[in-house]
Amino acid sequence: MQKSDLNDIREKLNLVVDKLLKLDETKEKTGIEDFREAVGYFKRDFGIKEWDWPQGIGLYGLMKLQKIQGNEDYKEFLIHWFKENMEQGLPSRNINTTAPLLALVDLNESVKDWEFEALCLDWANWLMKCLPRTEEGGFQHVTSANGDRLGVRLNENEMWIDTLFMTVLFLNKMGLKYNRQDWQDEAYYQVLMHIKYLYDKSSGLFHHGWTFNERNNFGGVFWCRGNSWFTVGILEYMEMFKGTMNSPIRQLVTETYKSQVQALIKLQSKNGLWHTVLDDKDSYEEVSGSAAIAAGIIKGIKMGILDDTYLECAYAAIRGILKNIDKEGTVLHVSGGTGMGRDKEHYKNILIAPMAYGQSLTILALCEAINL
Repeated sequence: MQKSDLNDIREKLNLVVDKLLKLDETKEKTGIEDFREAVGYFKRDFGIKEWDWPQGIGLYGLMKLQKIQGNEDYKEFLIHWFKENMEQGLPSRNINTTAPLLALVDLNESVKDWEFEALCLDWANWLMKCLPRTEEGGFQHVTSANGDRLGVRLNENEMWIDTLFMTVLFLNKMGLKYNRQDWQDEAYYQVLMHIKYLYDKSSGLFHHGWTFNERNNFGGVFWCRGNSWFTVGILEYMEMFKGTMNSPIRQLVTETYKSQVQALIKLQSKNGLWHTVLDDKDSYEEVSGSAAIAAGIIKGIKMGILDDTYLECAYAAIRGILKNIDKEGTVLHVSGGTGMGRDKEHYKNILIAPMAYGQSLTILALCEAINL
């Protein structure tokens, strides 16, 4: 990577971060005309203020950036965000609303706020004792009800790949922090369960979900952002252990990751990005999933799991991402919230709009690129 490329990355990174901090939910900013759930419109997903998974991923991006840069530039913003949401009252507890806690655990390492700590501990206990389970004890992918922040959508007996990033990372981080082997073991089990039912051995890719009620992978679609939750998330998971991860499980997880990356490289477009339906070139190229895949591949190289032959794929992805950041720092071509689909058309019809996770996953990719 040339010096000019690094300068461009740093410049775009600053713009993307600034945009994330100011991201709002107005129609004028999103350009959305079709307010239907079928195309991925969930009002709570827009902007940075609401407590749900899009914002949670955004906050995690800021925490990662602070760690990489060795500063606390966003500490006050993060403290205010959590305090304000807690004062206003939190939404229902579910898989997706767990996501903001991943950043809160790290934030509280320096803040040491008893309310933050109590919330994290209570929520981890809730996941263990109260979160609905599927057959065989999988974390059921319960989400927030659309239009009702205190309600839930049960998605009965369903496991989704998103759960690994939204919930399992938090539980494992808490298990390691408080030396709770039961929490760590639960995280181990959930990782293995999701690989068992969502990994497609013939392609090396991941399905979006699995239903025990029908015993199938719904439409059997290989969704870009869904796959990216594993690509980047599983390395975040392994890194938490700092070398203490159970060896056989680490080997299984690592080999699964490598197989997935090998499959992803074959599907990378000439623009360096990936299509929202990975194996369908007629579907649009999607930047948030591409950014998370790029971050996961670069992280794999840095951790020694992948060799340098993967560098060109990573660089091509970064170049493609940079071309999709406008002069205001908005990450373009990001797909909206995506529920479970029965066919490829469901994913191809999801709206495109500025999203907090689009900004955040781009932050992760650019940070990893600079450090590489």
